[in-house]
Amino acid sequence: MNWRFSRQEVELPAGEIREYEVTADEEGLRLDRFLALKDDLSISRATAQKWILEGRVLINGMEGQRSDRLKSGDRVRLSIPEPETVDLPPQEIPLDIIYEDRDIIVINKQRGLVVHPAAGNASGTLVNALLAHCQDLPGINGVLRPGIVHRIDKDTTGLLVVAKTDLAYAHLARQIRQHLVQRTYLALVKGHPPVEEGTIEAPIGRDLSDRKRMAVRPGGKPAITRFKVKEAFPRHALLECRLETGRTHQIRVHLAYMGNPIVGDPVYAPPALRPGMPEALGLSGQALHAYRLEFRHPRTGEMVSFEAPLPEDMAAALEKVLREEGEA
Repeated sequence: MNWRFSRQEVELPAGEIREYEVTADEEGLRLDRFLALKDDLSISRATAQKWILEGRVLINGMEGQRSDRLKSGDRVRLSIPEPETVDLPPQEIPLDIIYEDRDIIVINKQRGLVVHPAAGNASGTLVNALLAHCQDLPGINGVLRPGIVHRIDKDTTGLLVVAKTDLAYAHLARQIRQHLVQRTYLALVKGHPPVEEGTIEAPIGRDLSDRKRMAVRPGGKPAITRFKVKEAFPRHALLECRLETGRTHQIRVHLAYMGNPIVGDPVYAPPALRPGMPEALGLSGQALHAYRLEFRHPRTGEMVSFEAPLPEDMAAALEKVLREEGEA
């Protein structure tokens, strides 16, 4: 007799519901590992185990256990608990504010600044700086990500928009979900793409051997990145990349997968291109900059567009390439 039918069918506790169907690629994974590999959750295995023990996970309608091995076609249903509340201290951290009104604030984020806190690390982030600047972001009552509707990596620089009101938050979040926000990046990469302009369409999911990394793999989430060559040099190229989807580390993973890793990327570039090495061109992080952002203003409905210049270190790296290689 199948063990699942010997268990009691239960109701999930309150919370946001997520549902997954186990793919052939995921067959045999333990339930806790299966959840930890889901890039839309971004949780640790310990958190997955905690949720399972709390009765928040069902397999085919039956209460799951963390050691359960999944089969292809199994349906996993999860109730995500409400975000943990923490005491987020406002901090006077310098911000490069591109635009601000009563509804939104557009920031040109500097390298090294984490966007939002995580449990156990509630300081030194963009959110802490915004709380000092705005003081009334939506969700200020202890929610981990007040006003944040999208993010960029710690060592990626450039533009992001933050909601200052509940109305703006709801409107911008809907645009993000419907892929209506246009996010365009500049990336300095090693080598040349196979074409001057093209599309990378390859699924991205958690790396099955290292959950801190993302990878192109079967069973990943659909991911689309469009690119074109802005400038070409003998050994490098400056690319303009536009996100059609917003997977974790998407541009970094896709460009490395294409064979053109981003200079200075400490995770997805080969060792010779990583920070501290000569080929990193003096960069302390990836040469990836969100330079243009377009969306509809949540109050007026008008399309607005913002641009931010390259950060100093990326501009210096590009100048070094131009000086040493010239244009191809």
